[in-house]
Amino acid sequence: MDIARIEAAAKRLAGHARRTPLLSSPFLDEIAGRRILVKAECLQHTGSFKFRGAWSAISALDPEIRKQGVIAFSSGNHAQGIAAAARMHGIPAVIIMPSDAPDAKVAGTKGLGGDVVLYDRASEDRDAIGARLAAERGLTLIKPFDEPEVIAGQGTCGLEIAEQAAEAGVSEADVIVCCGGGGLTSGIALALEARAPGLRVRPAEPEGFDDVKRSLAAGEIARNAQLSGSICDAIVTPQPGELTFPIMRRLCGPGLAVSEEEALKAMQLAFRHLKVVAEPGGAVALAAALFHGDEIEGNAVVCTISGGNVDPEMFKRALDLPL
Repeated sequence: MDIARIEAAAKRLAGHARRTPLLSSPFLDEIAGRRILVKAECLQHTGSFKFRGAWSAISALDPEIRKQGVIAFSSGNHAQGIAAAARMHGIPAVIIMPSDAPDAKVAGTKGLGGDVVLYDRASEDRDAIGARLAAERGLTLIKPFDEPEVIAGQGTCGLEIAEQAAEAGVSEADVIVCCGGGGLTSGIALALEARAPGLRVRPAEPEGFDDVKRSLAAGEIARNAQLSGSICDAIVTPQPGELTFPIMRRLCGPGLAVSEEEALKAMQLAFRHLKVVAEPGGAVALAAALFHGDEIEGNAVVCTISGGNVDPEMFKRALDLPL
């Protein structure tokens, strides 16, 4: 994994992915006590950054292999990214999703042409299911984060952050990234290492599912005790990836963990002051920037809103929360 692979992914993504904006609000700055710049990946195709990695991985396949189709496992955002990219390439896509995935994400994946297979994440092994179906149907498995071309695709978000932060006059800051298995986090970190070394990536996770934060502190991979029970479904993973963790260990600062209430408040504030819709897992980085300022250094901070695929009921819960 290096900047050359990310730049190659950027060329393949040109004309297909959106260059999402870096947003700001004086109201959010006042709450945080410093300047906040928000990378709104919730405005990417399919409502999350995952389209970048999906297109990067599918477009990199040998044409003869690609036409057989792809398979992926995801709680929803990677699923929709793969389904959309596969449809745009004219190939089939099978998506393995947990049975407790939000209805909006399941419906969105099906609507994009994905053949959805549901599983129980507490009692079944999605990796085993994926390997079996891939072998039976001759499909290429595209992992949600521990895959070089997926990491490279997510790294294109980092190339944009480097350019946009420079345009905003920010050359030194923490860049807080919503983190599950670490594909986006490690991809952005690699891009910033090459293009904006004064910007340091820091992963953000929900409390109780902060495997990356604990792994970075311990210097070795740590697992989550449970794999369900968080409203931040998009970033709940068993543990950091074998490919992503060494990158994060080398390039990232300490991890941050936020409460579910903080994530919901960040969703409300993003809607009120940035006019964007965030899902709980996509709002944890903004929550860290707003409510964990004592753990952040500097006069400015960049954070991602990584996804906006939220059920109406969950979004109403966020909007109804007293600030």
